Amino acid sequence: MSDSGIPQDGHNKIPAGWMAFFVAMIVFLVVYVVRFTPAISGWSFYKLHAEEMKAGEKAAAAAPANPGKYVGKADAIAAGKTEFETSCAACHMADASGGIGPNLKVALKYGATPDKLFESVSAGRPNGMPPFGQQLGNDKIYKIVAFIESLRK
Repeated sequence: MSDSGIPQDGHNKIPAGWMAFFVAMIVFLVVYVVRFTPAISGWSFYKLHAEEMKAGEKAAAAAPANPGKYVGKADAIAAGKTEFETSCAACHMADASGGIGPNLKVALKYGATPDKLFESVSAGRPNGMPPFGQQLGNDKIYKIVAFIESLRK
């Protein structure tokens, strides 16, 4: 007699759903490794990133840079004031008289021309001024510059 009374698992089959899942995962992993391993497929995130950066640089070079284009225009100054209160007033106060950041109504360390103001807001400055170029975009920065220029006159 070979029946010991102890359950035996040797004759159980894997359910069909689990076997299909196992095979699908193996196929997925093989396809993923072949497709996204640079040594096999040549694909690289760094190549895509470099291409996107080149395209962005070309677009930026093609875009006309005119920080003073809204200076003196009432609707742009109003929009710039709203954006200034949202993005800049925390450091420069709502009236631009200075707080954590400098007073924007007087001569500034890095220059007070519209192009220098645009550069300061867009790229930031050392020792405290963070860059806002990506967050705000050129058009909003142009309007903020127009608002700051209106305070000086």
